[in-house]
Amino acid sequence: MDKQNYQQLTRTFLRLSRFSHLAAIASWDMFAMMPPGGSAARGEALAELSVLRHQILTDKKTGQWIQAAQQEDLDDIEQANLREMTRHYQEAALLPEALVEAQSLAGSKCEHAWRTQRPNNDWAGFSANLKEVVRLSREEAKLRADAKGCTPYDALLDKFEPDMTSARLDALFGDMKSWLPDLLQKAVAKQAQQSLVAPQGPFPIDAQRELGLQAMQVLGFDFNGGRLDVSAHPFCGGVPEDVRITTRYDENELLSALFGVVHETGHARYEQNLPRHWPGQPIALARSTAIHESQSLFFEMQLGRSDAFLRRLQPAIVQRFGMQPAFEEHNFIAWNQRVKPGYIRVDADEVSYPAHVILRYEIERALMDGEIEVEDIPALWNEKMQAWLGLSTEGNYRNGCMQDIHWTDGGFGYFPSYTLGAMYAAQLFHAARNALPGLDDAIAAGDFTALFDWLRQNIWQHGSRFSTAQLIENATGEALNVRYFREHLTHRYL
Repeated sequence: MDKQNYQQLTRTFLRLSRFSHLAAIASWDMFAMMPPGGSAARGEALAELSVLRHQILTDKKTGQWIQAAQQEDLDDIEQANLREMTRHYQEAALLPEALVEAQSLAGSKCEHAWRTQRPNNDWAGFSANLKEVVRLSREEAKLRADAKGCTPYDALLDKFEPDMTSARLDALFGDMKSWLPDLLQKAVAKQAQQSLVAPQGPFPIDAQRELGLQAMQVLGFDFNGGRLDVSAHPFCGGVPEDVRITTRYDENELLSALFGVVHETGHARYEQNLPRHWPGQPIALARSTAIHESQSLFFEMQLGRSDAFLRRLQPAIVQRFGMQPAFEEHNFIAWNQRVKPGYIRVDADEVSYPAHVILRYEIERALMDGEIEVEDIPALWNEKMQAWLGLSTEGNYRNGCMQDIHWTDGGFGYFPSYTLGAMYAAQLFHAARNALPGLDDAIAAGDFTALFDWLRQNIWQHGSRFSTAQLIENATGEALNVRYFREHLTHRYL
């Protein structure tokens, strides 16, 4: 039997991926390079692209080809690709074109204004734009929920993390809530016995940038297919052939930008190693946002904050910034493994990090399920920060509910990916360590070849061929298990 319907689909999805490529680079430019005056026009251009992609994807013919292709004689790979095509088509077909355009415009407007509103602590200005984003996201959530027979929040969660539900999240996070606060307290108490020396700045930004580029090189980033720039919020964007990562610098703070770069390099290595032999096909895309975050946290936390890696990093720091007491090896390692609850999620240590995520998850779920309104966010945020980390954000919107950009473009359902990613990362590192005897010695010697080969073999090369659950089981021999994250934190910090 021929495969003409399937082949029509592969041509359509290749075309879609080319438009997505343009949108990704235009978005990167908007975040990293565009002068403020270009914001409205760029927002309109990106909205136009969103509508065009939506039209192609939801065309009646696409649906007919999908139905007909299901009767064709497809091999395993083609069947997996058709499964992903069907998922993308069904996700898009639920939304009217006008909503897709309105969401794109509202998201661009909200994010652009956030850049000046956040430094000015302007919650009133920010919340006015956010209300429109929330209204449109709720409209989307209702359409998806009605079609899928689930809660509005679960319908949005499924976009980022297919097959995940808030009931499953509640069980995973509930388990964590039973032991994490105690572990956090014990780690802080234990470290209070140490007397650590803080690095003394200033640290020139040019030298910080050079250090970041050196770290990217050591971690195998392909500079022929990507670059490093600056943005208000660190991110990884672009496409596998042209990956764009960003960080933000502070002359008085050396390690925040560096570990931001290490984190984004984890995302970038995943993108750069996704399969290229299925060009433009959904099967070649990253599996899910939690798998993506598992790669960045694998690099930043499992590898980057390990004793072995920090020992390797220390001479490079001394070479660029000179020797000072803070950079003495023992102090340097301890300083980079501090557990110090703070306001900012992207700078959080890995013990307090899940608190930031669970707090946001609980707020965004209530917001999408219609239990709270935008006006309720600051008080709830403050209450949860006090309960988890003993910090007040009352009146401090900049370091509270205005610190991230995920909600500005309607990314409701994304935040759980970070803590799911941390769990996956711990489980993957445990499996890699079992498979690679002498891994710590190799890391200390600066040889990551075997580790990255293992990731390529088990995660990177598969793209979206398998479901998330199957991918993790294939790589580690079991389903997602919180135990590995708990053991990792206990081992490193207690």
